[in-house]
Amino acid sequence: MAFGAVDYQAAEASTASPFQHFWSLSVQGQVFILWPLLLLAAATVARLARIPFRAVATALFGTSFALSLAFSVHQTASNQSFAYFDTRARLWEFALGSLLALALPYFRSGMAARVVMGWAGLAGILLCGVVIQVDNQFPGWVALIPTLGAAMVITAGRTGHPLGADRFLTAGPVRRLGGISYALYLWHWPVLISYLLLSGAEGVTAGAGALIIGFSAVLAWLTTRLVELPLRSWGWMHRRKRRSAGLTVALAVAVAIPLGGWENRIGLTERQLREQASHLNPGAAALESGFAQQDLPDAPLMPAPTALDKEWGDAGPTCTTDFAPDHPALESCQQIEPDDAHTKTIVVIGDSHAQQLMPALVPIARDHGWRVISLLRNACRFGAESPTRDRQCNERNQAAEDYVLALSPDAVLTHGTLSYQDDPREGLVPGYEEGVRPFLDAGIEVVAVRDNPRFSLNMFACVGLHGQDAPECNPARDEVLLKVNPVDEVSVREPLLHSVDVTDSICSGAVCPAVIGNVYVYRDHDHLNRSYVETAIPALEREVLAATGWGG
Repeated sequence: MAFGAVDYQAAEASTASPFQHFWSLSVQGQVFILWPLLLLAAATVARLARIPFRAVATALFGTSFALSLAFSVHQTASNQSFAYFDTRARLWEFALGSLLALALPYFRSGMAARVVMGWAGLAGILLCGVVIQVDNQFPGWVALIPTLGAAMVITAGRTGHPLGADRFLTAGPVRRLGGISYALYLWHWPVLISYLLLSGAEGVTAGAGALIIGFSAVLAWLTTRLVELPLRSWGWMHRRKRRSAGLTVALAVAVAIPLGGWENRIGLTERQLREQASHLNPGAAALESGFAQQDLPDAPLMPAPTALDKEWGDAGPTCTTDFAPDHPALESCQQIEPDDAHTKTIVVIGDSHAQQLMPALVPIARDHGWRVISLLRNACRFGAESPTRDRQCNERNQAAEDYVLALSPDAVLTHGTLSYQDDPREGLVPGYEEGVRPFLDAGIEVVAVRDNPRFSLNMFACVGLHGQDAPECNPARDEVLLKVNPVDEVSVREPLLHSVDVTDSICSGAVCPAVIGNVYVYRDHDHLNRSYVETAIPALEREVLAATGWGG
């Protein structure tokens, strides 16, 4: 999940796993193994050195707290998506609890201070997600707010004061909510994902959120009453440790066997689809002239829903030393070398929409002897500096321009247009003409690719919800793209700029379907599947050669 989260192309909420939230249980499980070992080490050192155990444990957990927090702050600043799921960036939270347990017996404070501490801690817990944007700042120093808040509430304890926070926390409704809190944690995410999938919504309104929480609370109460409490109060099991261990193993086996079978079935289905005869899943070939729709056989659609994480384009290995950029903004550089001497050097500059074309560009380049160097950055379309892009993207684009001018390749390939979910549906990339001007002035050809449509709903999920023939999954072509490619006007004025439009390979004459030739075209709202792009290799090759004249 950490590696998947780093990639902004990871599946969005509507196609996420309903058990994705179990990642935090994994971190807890790791701590439940590590912490006893640390305690054993502290006890051993204390006994051998004749030092009080509490002093050794405090030093050990204090060091763990400091190192993990420093790592968390650094990782969150440089790679927040990865840090969020990184156990090393989370250990300090557990170490803080250990330090609190060690310090509590020695804590002495007056009633007024404990009352203030209780409310301040509760406020830190409740307001953290409201005041602070935790989605892009956790777990770094920001996570100190709820964790220190929890520590303050625990330290304040039962004050017995009529104005104390504990008066609220010990109220019947709050305690009952606390009693089902673990089951509520287990249920809330599956209910949320189910709502997003069934409704097709991109977000949750306040009203829908209240219903989701309410329904999750009902399921949590039932689970607690019918499963958790009976197991906890089962005297036969708790009278002997051997029985508890045996039941634990039995439950694990009961889960592992069907889960293993399910995983094997998923793997078998994915292999069968990969090995399926190409004529059963022609994809873009079904749009070629001369292909009769009655020739399209009934066959399972590909790719399999469980294989979507393998559907991103691969731009090849990392650039060799001779071509590796020295600017830190160009951290992603990939290179394709032909088998024989190269006939052209082409630099691809773009975002995920450029990456999705690589499964077609790479074999085309190998067939024609082209060296292809890719400078890709997600959510960063190439163009001159623009307020529509963030600082890092503008910096990457400037560094890419400098790299190209220094390398002086034969051509640069970029996306010339940008599609939108709403009107005007598409337009030139902001600052595009100004951005490619230095290349044209230097005599470097520019291949400007037209963007694919961007939809208001997940096209892959649409098929599962409504069927591939449903109107929702087959929007009209004129509703999602302009009738005239915006790049065409620029190419008329600029002889070295070539407009490449592959719309006819992803849309029929009237609609832009979610499925073409028994292949899912899209994996989400706007990204093409690798399986489909590979079926469009002949069409893309034909368009590029015709536009540039490189075919001879």
